[in-house]
Amino acid sequence: MKLLLHTCCAPCSVYCIDTLRKEGIEPVLYWYNPNIHPYIEYKARRDCLKEYAKSINVQAIFEEEYGLDEFCKNVCNNLKSRCVNYCYPVRLRKTFEYAKKNGYDTVSTTLLYSIYQNHEFIKSYMEKLSEEFGIAFLYRDFREGFWKGHEKAKELELYMQKYCGCIFSEEDRYQKKIDKDMNISRHSIIIIQNKKNEYLQYFDKEWQSYLFLNCKLPNGKDSNAIISRIEDLLRIRKDNIEVKYCDSRKHKKFSQSAKKEKEYIHYFYKVELLEELENNEFKINGVNYKWFSYKELLQDKRIQEVNSDIVQFVKEIYV
Repeated sequence: MKLLLHTCCAPCSVYCIDTLRKEGIEPVLYWYNPNIHPYIEYKARRDCLKEYAKSINVQAIFEEEYGLDEFCKNVCNNLKSRCVNYCYPVRLRKTFEYAKKNGYDTVSTTLLYSIYQNHEFIKSYMEKLSEEFGIAFLYRDFREGFWKGHEKAKELELYMQKYCGCIFSEEDRYQKKIDKDMNISRHSIIIIQNKKNEYLQYFDKEWQSYLFLNCKLPNGKDSNAIISRIEDLLRIRKDNIEVKYCDSRKHKKFSQSAKKEKEYIHYFYKVELLEELENNEFKINGVNYKWFSYKELLQDKRIQEVNSDIVQFVKEIYV
């Protein structure tokens, strides 16, 4: 096997290389990452990989392209989908092209290691490229060793980046601080409706009220995060969860916790559970859940006291 391993950075390569070598596979690293910005960050990650590759005696090829202008041209129309529309495809396609031209029979990537990447998309896209180029795709779920690799990278004092790579992911990194400074609170509201047209609520002990399921995300449109949230809360397999982003609403109201008026941005998701939750009331991990009709939401005094705005938004968007 002659394996070309697309490599995003040194820390992500540690566990991947160790695992492959234990299998008797000697990878050749391939650096092509025009999505990393600004240049000082690009240089820091590239140079760290050069030093690490030399220290462990692994061959590495560096395809230099600092592509900020080209990157912005290709992602500016749809920033939320930039990873699947551009960041992953441009790097992985380039890797297969290089492999084809230079006699490699197998390709893989360290992107399969990170728990923060869209693993299923990467896997599926590489399978398509494998068919297109006639080159084998070596799939490994390197995520199982994420924290082990993370700790080893820290012990080796490798450069540990603080964000995914592009300038927009750097903004995401600071989004919570930006929102706090600007007095903004973001919440994703999860609307789960059953066949009786009832809405699933959970009992929030702090608010002493039933509320729609929700979570805080640095930016609103992240269906994968919503699926993970539902999977954790309701113990439902993710392949039984279908999520559709509906709309967003922005308004101001008094915050009980902050004791001042804040601007709230709510992102609404419609969720269909292919696995029915049949009981009207149930408990999972100490949390009480209950189905409410829309009329019951309107009639519940406590829900109207603390959550009437969300109930109204649901009516506008969904009822």
